[in-house]
Amino acid sequence: MNHRLQDVLDGRESNYILPFLWQHGEDEQTIRQEIARVHEAGIGAVCVESRPHPDFLGPKWWEDMNVIMDEARNRGMKVWILDDDHFPTGHAGGRVKQAPAELHRKFLAERHIDTLGPATGASLLLEPILANGKHELISAVAVQRDSINGGLCGAAVDLTEFVQDGILYWDIPAGFWRVFVISVNPDGGSKKQKHYLNPLDRDSTRILIDTVYEAFFERYREDFGQTLAGFFSDEPGFYNDPETFDFDSKPGKPGVPLPWSRDMPGLLKRSLGPDYQQQLHLLWHDAGEASSKVRYAYMNAVSQLYADHFCSQIGDWCRERGVEYIGHVLEDNNIHARLAAGAGHFFRSMWGQDMSGLDVVLWQIVPGFDELPFRWKAGETDSEFFHYGLGKLGVSLSHMDPKKKGRTMCELYGAYGWTEGLKLMKWLTDHMLVRGVNHFVPHAFTQKAFPDPDHPPHMYASGKNPQYRYYKVLNQYINRISHLISGGRHVATAAVLYHAEAEWSGESMYFHKPVKELMQHQIDCDVVPVDVLLEGASVTSGKLHIHQEDYGCLIIPYAEALPVAMIQRLAQMAEQGLPVHFIDGLPRRSSEGVQVLAELSQLASDPSVNVSSLKGLAASLIKEGLFDIRAEGDLPYLRNYHYVHDDLHVFMFFNESPHQPVQTKIHLPVSGKLYAYDGFLNRLTRVDASQDMDGGSMAEIALSPYESVVWLNGDIVEGSVEAMPCPATESTIAVELNRVWTVSTSRAEKYPHFEAWGSLKDLCSMSGPDVLPRFSGTFRYETDVEWGETSDRVLLNLGEVYETAEVWVNGEHVGVRICPPYQLDVSRFLIKGNNCLIVEVTNTLVKEQRDNLSSFAQQEPSGLLGPVQLVVFK
Repeated sequence: MNHRLQDVLDGRESNYILPFLWQHGEDEQTIRQEIARVHEAGIGAVCVESRPHPDFLGPKWWEDMNVIMDEARNRGMKVWILDDDHFPTGHAGGRVKQAPAELHRKFLAERHIDTLGPATGASLLLEPILANGKHELISAVAVQRDSINGGLCGAAVDLTEFVQDGILYWDIPAGFWRVFVISVNPDGGSKKQKHYLNPLDRDSTRILIDTVYEAFFERYREDFGQTLAGFFSDEPGFYNDPETFDFDSKPGKPGVPLPWSRDMPGLLKRSLGPDYQQQLHLLWHDAGEASSKVRYAYMNAVSQLYADHFCSQIGDWCRERGVEYIGHVLEDNNIHARLAAGAGHFFRSMWGQDMSGLDVVLWQIVPGFDELPFRWKAGETDSEFFHYGLGKLGVSLSHMDPKKKGRTMCELYGAYGWTEGLKLMKWLTDHMLVRGVNHFVPHAFTQKAFPDPDHPPHMYASGKNPQYRYYKVLNQYINRISHLISGGRHVATAAVLYHAEAEWSGESMYFHKPVKELMQHQIDCDVVPVDVLLEGASVTSGKLHIHQEDYGCLIIPYAEALPVAMIQRLAQMAEQGLPVHFIDGLPRRSSEGVQVLAELSQLASDPSVNVSSLKGLAASLIKEGLFDIRAEGDLPYLRNYHYVHDDLHVFMFFNESPHQPVQTKIHLPVSGKLYAYDGFLNRLTRVDASQDMDGGSMAEIALSPYESVVWLNGDIVEGSVEAMPCPATESTIAVELNRVWTVSTSRAEKYPHFEAWGSLKDLCSMSGPDVLPRFSGTFRYETDVEWGETSDRVLLNLGEVYETAEVWVNGEHVGVRICPPYQLDVSRFLIKGNNCLIVEVTNTLVKEQRDNLSSFAQQEPSGLLGPVQLVVFK
């Protein structure tokens, strides 16, 4: 028996959950009680957030931390620390403001003046532009403009030497000219992050380490690597755009300063030449390929400095002291490859951490909105990115960076409002699990008295969350499935090139476009950055090998330009026999402007190179046999994940459609017996499988909306397998329970004490305007069922439920369901004659707490809607 499977069957799986625990300076008893609520929910760790605390790093803070550490030690829990007093990471507990000026944020800024010549003896007033000497002048250059369209034409003329005492003296030649003044200053960027560190400067980042990290090491060094597991950075980035969360912020955006540091001149001089200052205006102004070249050089430099001086420096500090460094940057709406709140390059920004990381908050992912934009707090989502790109970014990094050990963390559930309950949480969880995410940071537990308006939902909420008592059911499921998809190796047949460099240097197709096409055809893939392909990849027997992964092909989303080394590497890989699929055409040039005609010609003629349309990609790969799992039919919402241990294959399937069921035949690349693992019931059953024509296995799969299943193949002890239930193909009789239901209600703080409400002959939403529109809690439905049928298997199908259901038959507990399908096996509970049926249905707090975050989404009904049926298998 595989040891990980045995772990979950024996209840010995590891903990994969570390929820945020918000600190406000509460008393000791409150802190200990909230940690107890976390622990009793089946969670073995907390991630301590200081953001709301009034005395971070002060006496009260350390007093509270001592309580947290003591309670965690007593319970055998792990503690993670969010590493700053403000969101996002970078404030360094306010110490940056006191640091020397050279360690503060620096920005490259541009102003331009339009002139007309000829004009002998002209001068231009630069002193106000340079803030009366407070800004450092980098260069002043003039470029002639087209007299018809105003575009830049001709070479830049360096005028820097003609600037004296804030005045530029210049005899303007004939024609229209634009004079660009480039300077470095500390005053640009987002105002909220004014006193944040400069992540491009090693010494500036060190302020955060010295202030926060060293303070914890001084007090808890004996706990490092034991109770204290590590540190969490929350959305550090450049924040150079005054519009802090503008997701389209990149070089070329008018009026926006760009991140800068003392290392930048040397890097740009190396890539652009000794006259790089004369080219800096092209970061803002379009001059065709010349601008693309400069913008690529700039973004390449800042993203690498961020990786080296911020993320890797902190990660190295942690690893040297036996703890780990985790967290995430901002990825929203493709900003992972951009500036502002982004960090320029997802893979570089996360490489120094010990887990890959991402987050889902604020209605970024919504069932069914995988293509159409969804209106959220920050505007409208790029739904294709969130559904098809985000998760794949995270898990791909964990698959190829050895120090991450296959671990991907996702901050989840936060700021969806009280309308979010366990049903949506389970859907979001499966959305991540089926992509390979295996560590979760629920958002959040708060110790503040209810109602805390800070970005609900809150898991316990001072005992007011009526679904809290079922939260452990979800957490046990998370830990079990995460344990099965950890410690082994992921299987995928395709690698997709990460697009950041292409976006920096010309027209490009988002990487998630081909990822979507593959996922909708059950072809799994990883997203691979240029850096890894250049330094950590090899081609053997026509396959791309990276760390433990082997891919049958490499897919290149359309890119007008790619780095010259990447183009050369692609030609080499194709020559070595790796199938390379370009979408919509080959690149036209290199990002650096270096000539690559020979390499492009070689790619165009290589038999391993294929050029196809986006819509033809999946069909092309299927024709070439570049798939692992095959589903019969068109199933755009069926997701799949294949994970391998030495003696066990794990296959996860999830129906992401909120409305349409999935029923099809699945072909798997394994032979032998197949088993289904139920992560909620923690049980194994046999799957009725047969051998297909290719020597693999074939089995029927039927998934309701929201439903997932895990199939296993390998070393499994038959004694641990329960009797296989009757297959769904057998004949069934559905007996509808058209009964009068007695209904009573109970709020969370009074449960299990109920108050009589009345009776219902026809089931309906209990939150309708004429019923209980402001009630949040539990509805108890009771009825009698006369039963005389004979069958080995009877299912209770509750129909529509909103949204958690718990069932008793004749006083015996049957089970809990937190999402569709709301079906429970009642075979052993029914008796001939009269049976007492009780169904308790718990809604979310949104009916009572009508919060703003919940106003972004449609509200669901409440209660048991049915139809309720007993399904008899004959």
